[in-house]
Amino acid sequence: MGFLDLFIVALMPVLKILLITAVGLLLGTERIDILGANARSYLNRLVFFVFSPSIIFSNLSDTITLDSLATLWFMLVNILLTFLIGTALAWILIKITRTPQHLRGLVIGCCSAGNLGNLPLIIIPAVCGEENSPFGDSSVCSTDGEAYAALSMAVGSIYIWTFTYPIMRISASKTEEIVIDGSSIRDNNSRETSHLYSEIDTEALLPSKGCPSSEEYMDQVEPQSTGSEGKAKVTLLQKTTLQLKMLIGHIDLKKLFAPSTIAVIIGFLVGLVSPIRKVLIGDDAPLRVIYSSVSLIGEAAIPCMTLIIGANLFRGLKSSGVGPLLILGIIAIRYIILPSLGIVIVKAAHRFGMVESDSLFQFTLMLQYALPPAMNVGTISQLLETGQSECSVIMLWTYAVAAFSLTLWSTIFMLVVA
Repeated sequence: MGFLDLFIVALMPVLKILLITAVGLLLGTERIDILGANARSYLNRLVFFVFSPSIIFSNLSDTITLDSLATLWFMLVNILLTFLIGTALAWILIKITRTPQHLRGLVIGCCSAGNLGNLPLIIIPAVCGEENSPFGDSSVCSTDGEAYAALSMAVGSIYIWTFTYPIMRISASKTEEIVIDGSSIRDNNSRETSHLYSEIDTEALLPSKGCPSSEEYMDQVEPQSTGSEGKAKVTLLQKTTLQLKMLIGHIDLKKLFAPSTIAVIIGFLVGLVSPIRKVLIGDDAPLRVIYSSVSLIGEAAIPCMTLIIGANLFRGLKSSGVGPLLILGIIAIRYIILPSLGIVIVKAAHRFGMVESDSLFQFTLMLQYALPPAMNVGTISQLLETGQSECSVIMLWTYAVAAFSLTLWSTIFMLVVA
């Protein structure tokens, strides 16, 4: 199959996303105002508490078995790698652009957390349904693809609340501490504020309550070592340990066990335990009406989440405050560096036997490196009340570019795995 044929196959699901997003953008305008601030809030709650858990549960319980789990384990590692690599690249971008302290957590969130939820749920089944799809029988491809996308959404949600949220929370806390300690910050002009933020050490993390600061901790550690080399080694080790403790201390268990996470646990339980599976799933299952009802509710998740994306992007049209260099850096990380590394990582994993020859699974793993920032990053910025307008601008530009980059990278990924 030629490049043009694969390009058309990759283009169709992206066009579907663009059309639904455009509808959401239109409904979010002030003239129509169907998806205004209050409506988005209510719809977000429905998606968070009802629609997303339903689609995750229905897809996982129907497709995940002990045999399939032995094949899918690498996805957990692959998604973790997207977060770790994205975070490392974000720190480099922060150093280069001298990003203000109040935006550093947002930059890390946008670079590390991809939209592992509704986009794979739209793209993968849509690619399977195309006539020239390289992934074989459409019904088998769609069933497997929905399982891959649901697992991607579930694992991504867990990583966002255990990895990205603590980092953004630490950054927000550091910003609050700066404002409290230097009461004149908000009163100074923008040049003084920018200069003050540029002087902040990007590697300094705010310790949790009851923990000593990095400087105090170093003062306690240094007398224990002798010689400059020993002191440097101990300092590096203790500093790394301290930062890991602070990161773990900022994990919010209530958000970790969100409805989507609970749906993952229940979905795995139903899928892996045969007696429960036979009771709920199948034409002869006595309680099949429960599964059918949950599955029906879950079908509303994809259109609702995509409409919300479009409505939220409208705010980016009215906002400013983010430098073009920072936006270009985030776009370069998400759409050039990460996808390129994704091909190398997945092919290497396949070569060393960690990933089987399933072309659809390899395509899914590569796609996880090419997605735009997760919409949950915007939710976290609202929750922490920092960088909300800047987040809207970043989301607007990254999702606008994603329309072209997703099509191109999807085509390249299909050429690589075919």
